[in-house]
Amino acid sequence: MHSADCLHLPPDRRASLPRRLLAWLRPDAARPLTQAWLAALWMSLLANWPLWRQLHLMAEPSPLFIAAFAGMVTAATGALLSLLAWPRLIKIVLAVLLLSAAALAHFIGSYGIVFDPTMVTNMAQTDVHETRDLLNGRLLLSLTLLGALPLWWLLRRPAAPPQALGARLGGNLAGFALGLLAMVLLALAVFAELSSTMRNHKALRYMVTPLNAVYSLSAAAVRSRQAPTGPPAVIGADARLLPRAPDGKPPLLLLVVGETARSMNFSLNGYARPTNPQLAKLPADSLVSLRDVTSCGTATAASLPCMFSPLGRDAFTSLKGRQENLLDVLHRAGLAVLWLDNQSGCKGLCDRVPHSFTSELAPATPPLPPGLCDGKECFDAALLHGLSQRVAALDPERLQRGLVLVLHQMGSHGPAYYRRSPPELKAFKPECRSNALQQCPREQVVNAYDNTLVSTDHLLAGAIAWLQLQQPRFDTGLLYVSDHGESLGENGLYLHGMPYAFAPREQTHVPMILWVPEGGALAGSLKPGCLASLRDKPASHDHLFHTAMGWVGARADVYRPDWDLLAGCRR
Repeated sequence: MHSADCLHLPPDRRASLPRRLLAWLRPDAARPLTQAWLAALWMSLLANWPLWRQLHLMAEPSPLFIAAFAGMVTAATGALLSLLAWPRLIKIVLAVLLLSAAALAHFIGSYGIVFDPTMVTNMAQTDVHETRDLLNGRLLLSLTLLGALPLWWLLRRPAAPPQALGARLGGNLAGFALGLLAMVLLALAVFAELSSTMRNHKALRYMVTPLNAVYSLSAAAVRSRQAPTGPPAVIGADARLLPRAPDGKPPLLLLVVGETARSMNFSLNGYARPTNPQLAKLPADSLVSLRDVTSCGTATAASLPCMFSPLGRDAFTSLKGRQENLLDVLHRAGLAVLWLDNQSGCKGLCDRVPHSFTSELAPATPPLPPGLCDGKECFDAALLHGLSQRVAALDPERLQRGLVLVLHQMGSHGPAYYRRSPPELKAFKPECRSNALQQCPREQVVNAYDNTLVSTDHLLAGAIAWLQLQQPRFDTGLLYVSDHGESLGENGLYLHGMPYAFAPREQTHVPMILWVPEGGALAGSLKPGCLASLRDKPASHDHLFHTAMGWVGARADVYRPDWDLLAGCRR
């Protein structure tokens, strides 16, 4: 056809291309590929508002880079959804992704968290009480505006006219290819800035919604399927107890696992506010608070199994299968072991030893004091309720060899810090009484958090008082350490769970307290003043397993004296 002929096309032929384009874009079109790209545009530009805010606040990225990055996110999301753009599938996929993106926008924007595979594990192990603390009006608003509203619009679209399978497949593949091509071209256009930004700010990759959810959920599912089944591998098969003097008392170690306590807010470690008023009254030569302790992880699901392992963090993070832990080795050595829990469980650590929960306080125990439990959860003081009766119910032969008690706190678990301390222990007011922390003045958030530490101080002081009552029968001692720390608004971050590689110090710097009373066998075996010398020496969760083993006189092939904090202090 000559060029002149093109000017004399019939009107309907000349207008066919614009009409087709308008038909593809018009609101009543329900073609799956159209829906996929419209949803990709909505989620990339609106549900990613925390990402765009973070890039805007950073000094390095230029406006051109932010615009190109937004295009890359839209293209990548559109390419992914193009593969799923089938009539009976797309609306289900978009319903899940839109609501997920809306929820992630709230949590990332409100608390500064990132959504990586570790966060998926944390979510899977969160109980109903912890979930309740995260629900508020801002979450409902985000779900409504960013999720339900576009979903309602999509569901109202009429069904698209039938299309041949080959044509639909070709269109979906074309949408995928064009999205992929656009993403690559935009990345090449700003490659130098993109490389620098992603290298210096690795957390950004886990803020890209909903791609972060797709990746993290897939990675967590793959890891779950690859995890070996069956019982955990045996460790410390040769576990035994060292001989005790004929007149010596069996050891009693009370191991308190704290929750979400950060070292910098402990007055024993130099914090200006009196968050440890009762512990501060104890003799300084029997109690030491270590000031430079690093956690295994930034969340309970990561830290708890790691800190009870003999491997140390570096080896534990590369461990492929499951293996036994400190409680198994102590139990095999012949000691009585009891785990008492006031949180969401022991993450499998206590499965093979006696254990119970404060939510299951037996009727035979003394009546609960008023206000200790509200039917939904208990204050940590409930861990001490009826403790002597619980100990008396253990195997008497094992008790004659020694006892290790583990108390797993609710501690300072957020964001509803105000729920973690009883009225009589609220030393700092006013406190934030909301789980939407960003809506409270920061000083009120800190007040509520510090009150939880006063409550922990009260628990530890009560535990020491109980241990003192057991001294006629046992050689007692206490070791407290928190599983991870917490962000309280520093750099816009709240809560915990950041990927360990770039987590702030607030989430990995944890308190550790040792109480070794005078007159006991352990105290008598230590060099004078050596306990206090541990105060400023670096320590970590790597030391917990071996310090506990050495404390109660247990030995096995997995015991490392160089990781026993007290080994260097023994005479």
